Amino acid sequence: MTIPDEVVDAVRGARRVLVLSGAGMSAESGVPTFRDAQTGLWEEFDPSQLATAEAFRLDPPFVWAWYAWRMQLVRGVEPNDGHRALAELAGLREVTISTQNVDDLHERAGSAVAAHLHGSIFALRCSDCETPYDGDVDLPAEPTERIDPPTCPQCEGDVRPGVVWFGEVLPDDAVAATEAAIEALEPGDVVLVIGTSGIVYPAAGYPAMARAEGATVVEVNPVDTEISDMCHHVVRGTAAQVLPELVAALQ
Repeated sequence: MTIPDEVVDAVRGARRVLVLSGAGMSAESGVPTFRDAQTGLWEEFDPSQLATAEAFRLDPPFVWAWYAWRMQLVRGVEPNDGHRALAELAGLREVTISTQNVDDLHERAGSAVAAHLHGSIFALRCSDCETPYDGDVDLPAEPTERIDPPTCPQCEGDVRPGVVWFGEVLPDDAVAATEAAIEALEPGDVVLVIGTSGIVYPAAGYPAMARAEGATVVEVNPVDTEISDMCHHVVRGTAAQVLPELVAALQ
């Protein structure tokens, strides 16, 4: 595909680029979306009932088994060309990444991530005392209905995944880092909104905030979204298609 000249010119003229990435960014790597993970053993269960603190409190081995399976699925895929292109872009411009994804594909591609707005599935912590857990974790090769979660070495509580569950607030540091990056934008800077549906807040409001700071907002998505109308430019394609070509055009 061909990237519009005005998009290339905008990024070429930018001092800093803010990346806001969503599920579409990782889908091309084969990371199942929230509901796509509901296959086989898990297909009869509603993920919105599994992804709550209450569900974990009532049955830790059951909820942990689902997340251990999801961790195994993420571990089995690789960053795509879009992830790698963003890492390359960081060598050309000042790049800040804020993602709604709970995987680590940006990092594995070589990018620094300023904010995981919905947490990270691998940032394990104690469900009782909040102490981070960096011990060994056994991930199942096949879906398993019940697996005992690791035990916190500090208080012997159950270890949980570092994702934001339904009913929980977003991490203060992730929100603060994202909003600070938006406030630092100046006219001429660029925001790339990649693979997000634009329906989950507060992330859905960030493109409008960036536009108010004078930044040029570019959406990269194969389909129309709730935020398409508020973007200066729209590139209809996937991250793995668009971003490598964009970076190549800058060099």
